[in-house]
Amino acid sequence: MVRKQAKPTLVTKDVKPKRANRINFFELAYEKIEELLINCELKPGQQLTLQELQNATGLGRTPVHNAVSRLATDTLLTVLPRHGLKVTPIDLARERLLLKLRRDMERFVVRLAIDRASLSHRNQMLHIEHVLRERRNDMTLTDFNVLDRRIDQLLLAAASEPFLEHTLRPLHTIYRRIGFIHHTVTAGKADLSTTVDCHLSVLNAVANRHLETALGATDTLIGFVDSMFVEMEAGIDPRLLDCSIEPIFKT
Repeated sequence: MVRKQAKPTLVTKDVKPKRANRINFFELAYEKIEELLINCELKPGQQLTLQELQNATGLGRTPVHNAVSRLATDTLLTVLPRHGLKVTPIDLARERLLLKLRRDMERFVVRLAIDRASLSHRNQMLHIEHVLRERRNDMTLTDFNVLDRRIDQLLLAAASEPFLEHTLRPLHTIYRRIGFIHHTVTAGKADLSTTVDCHLSVLNAVANRHLETALGATDTLIGFVDSMFVEMEAGIDPRLLDCSIEPIFKT
């Protein structure tokens, strides 16, 4: 028997599509786990289970599993077959080397953003610049990281090249975590004024379409991140980079 095909119907103004306003739980899971990694609540070298991540995020198995798969691809988590998960330890030499890749990619993003940014993108950049200037002297690291993420997203949106987001997003996470450790652990480095000023320079130059100034500001920002590695390599406790390392003296 041949079934009759149902006729297509129009969506009326009183009936919303079933997926309208549905939360993207995968993205939410990714962002929550990413934040735990950045703030070192999930310590480098720490072993854990999928269930522990579900408890930490308050989300179900499927979105957390999908987020873990992407974070493993991003080299931020390591999947241990039959033994759960491990937060990938921080390798300062590797991450300092990858900084050269980030520098070249950020310069490419800046070029595209200046060329393609809409008036809305530029207005948003100027607004964030205004907020940063207003709160420059009393901004917490948590507040800065929220704005830093917005700046990264905005520049990528203005560049309008989806491939760049997939490549740069894990790099941004890696260096946001380095910044967190640097500003919270390295003696005398809690002040955020230098990193705020670097971001202000990039935003202002891109919003006003000053290419050479924007490229120079990007290089200065990457140079500042590189200086963090110099200070961290000089004497940071290696257990902050891999919590599985045994302490020299047991207390």
